[in-house]
Amino acid sequence: MSYVDLHNHIGMLEERGLLHRITRPIDKNTELHSLVRLQFRGLEEAQRKAFLFENVVDAKGHRYSHPVLVAGLAPSRQIYALGLQCEVQEIPAHWAAALARPIPPVQVTQAACQEVVHMLGPDVVPGQGLDMLPIPVSTPGWDPAPFLTCSHWVSHDPVSGQRNVGNYRGHVKAPNRIGLALLGPSQHLFMHWQAARRLGKPLDVAICVGAPPVVTYTAPAKIPAGVDELAIAGALAGEPVPIVRCKTVDVSVPADAEFVIEGQLDTQWLEPEGPFGEFYGYVHPTEYARFMEVTCITHRADAVWVSLVSQLAPSESSVLRRLSTEPMFLRHLRDTMNIKSVRRVSLPEDLLSVRRLAVLQFDGTQHTDQVRRALLGAATFIATGAKIVVAVDADIDPENLTALWWAVATRSKPHRDVTILPGFEMGKVPPFELDAEGEIVTGAVGDDAMMLIDATMKRPMPPVSLPAQVHMERARELWSELGLPALNLREPWYGVSLGHWNTQLAQDAEAATRGDYHALGERMKGLRKPAS
Repeated sequence: MSYVDLHNHIGMLEERGLLHRITRPIDKNTELHSLVRLQFRGLEEAQRKAFLFENVVDAKGHRYSHPVLVAGLAPSRQIYALGLQCEVQEIPAHWAAALARPIPPVQVTQAACQEVVHMLGPDVVPGQGLDMLPIPVSTPGWDPAPFLTCSHWVSHDPVSGQRNVGNYRGHVKAPNRIGLALLGPSQHLFMHWQAARRLGKPLDVAICVGAPPVVTYTAPAKIPAGVDELAIAGALAGEPVPIVRCKTVDVSVPADAEFVIEGQLDTQWLEPEGPFGEFYGYVHPTEYARFMEVTCITHRADAVWVSLVSQLAPSESSVLRRLSTEPMFLRHLRDTMNIKSVRRVSLPEDLLSVRRLAVLQFDGTQHTDQVRRALLGAATFIATGAKIVVAVDADIDPENLTALWWAVATRSKPHRDVTILPGFEMGKVPPFELDAEGEIVTGAVGDDAMMLIDATMKRPMPPVSLPAQVHMERARELWSELGLPALNLREPWYGVSLGHWNTQLAQDAEAATRGDYHALGERMKGLRKPAS
């Protein structure tokens, strides 16, 4: 394991056959994201690959100097693990170790991200500044402009100096102006903006695009306030992330980023921003938001622009959030809340984008009070977190929504095992209503609720009604020998005991497989009772 930048990562993708190089002209505003989006709607996760577009154009005939990488960092767990330089099954442990032992970044004076420098003034003309960059339209047909999506905004609290790195969209409005939508007051950049506003000054910010993979994996993670995301990134890499001071603002950024956009967030004015196809699966409408005045753009001489596929899950952004957030949920429940019987936390992606449903899997040693504590702990761990939290047993695969709802339907009693907690605000979600000034009206503060469902077994239950494992394994061998169609087995595919099964029942079932069932019939005959 060692620190790698984006160029190293692209090389590893190509070596492993995980990269499509597209050399024909591709329109960045209509074709680019649409093409990549197809694999998230038509391929299984293991089949998804990265796309490197080397001939990027627009409808006006302009050809851009830089290639564009899309789905290069997290279209699948396999590619995400490659960016971490670990195996897929090691991702949770890798994150847990990084959260426990951060490695602070190291300051340098020379940086690849500053090989080319473009100083921008207020009179920058169309075609220059941000217009030089191949920024795609993410949701053609709905988005009104190109948006930065793999954009890591770096800021410092103007009072404490505490750094934050967060991934936020950026609405390109002019060659030197970018809109910034912050979807909730709990976001740390929002807190920094508020602090600067109280001081009566703009907030210095910098946007990194094409940062080393470990930085991209850390930026959208819900790292607790006061913890430096770049220190977590260093721990993921196993060595410090080098950082360099920007040219025009007092912010230090990853030295090996592909692009850095420097500037200031205005703290006096807001202006309309959006619409934008958001991660929760709907187009977020126009509303008043912050904006950044760009003062400088720096980049590598051979820089690659990076864009994330977001919108309706599954997407690259949902994989990013899921694989960093699940370990933090588990660490909170097991270590902070000391609920050791929780063995796994799953945040399903499909259509939910990991923000609306959390499934807690227990190992079977828990008591009811532990389940209740864990359900509440998961629901309230982070702001705008899971709206529905379900607890299941070890035999239920949290990623199998069919099995999940089977457990809910057969192992819970709604009047006893379902808890509704009203009075919470779950973030800006549809349906949207706008006031006369274009502000989103979400109803009264706390006009939402959480639902906690205990779908664990409260007592032993009979076996799952499928043939036992040994017989299904034999059937699978026969299936293969007979040349029958390839199977894609869904869990559960064999029966297991759930505790309500004694030695006599097991012996009777074993006897039946040998054809010896008459003795049982005689025993039952001796247990007759009058009909009622």
